[in-house]
Amino acid sequence: MIGPESTGKSTLSKALATSLNTIWVPEYARTFLTQTKGEYEELDLLTMAEGQLEAENSLEVNANRFLICDTDLYVFKVWSEHAYHQCHRWILEQIALRNYDLYLLTGIDMPWEADPLREHSNPHLRSYFYHQYKDIVQHSGVPWEAINGNPQERLERALDTINRLLN
Repeated sequence: MIGPESTGKSTLSKALATSLNTIWVPEYARTFLTQTKGEYEELDLLTMAEGQLEAENSLEVNANRFLICDTDLYVFKVWSEHAYHQCHRWILEQIALRNYDLYLLTGIDMPWEADPLREHSNPHLRSYFYHQYKDIVQHSGVPWEAINGNPQERLERALDTINRLLN
């Protein structure tokens, strides 16, 4: 999954994992930020990125053909560049080393859900971040699909995309 905050990535990840009889990797940043009550500094993004990869690596061994990831390191790149105008070199190196088979880009057509850990409810910023992620997936060399609609429509579109790639 890739996309701005509050666009249904976690909901879709859980539903996909259930539909595909596999597991999903939750967004580690949420765990970290829950522990810090939403407070973070620039170097904390590196800690969160490391935690995300550790979670992916540890859960991958239990995956049944598919490992659904609620997010990836591009989110940390975009977040860091927006907040701090730079991104830690390790994050950029790991982005270059990681291989994913598909990106599902979640759209901003879902209503914003307030959450103490979310920062960018402004519609202008939601659009800005959506286009940042869209640019990333368009240039990633990895198949991708824009996912919009209600949760059921999103799940159906994601499953159709996965099945199309497999055939």
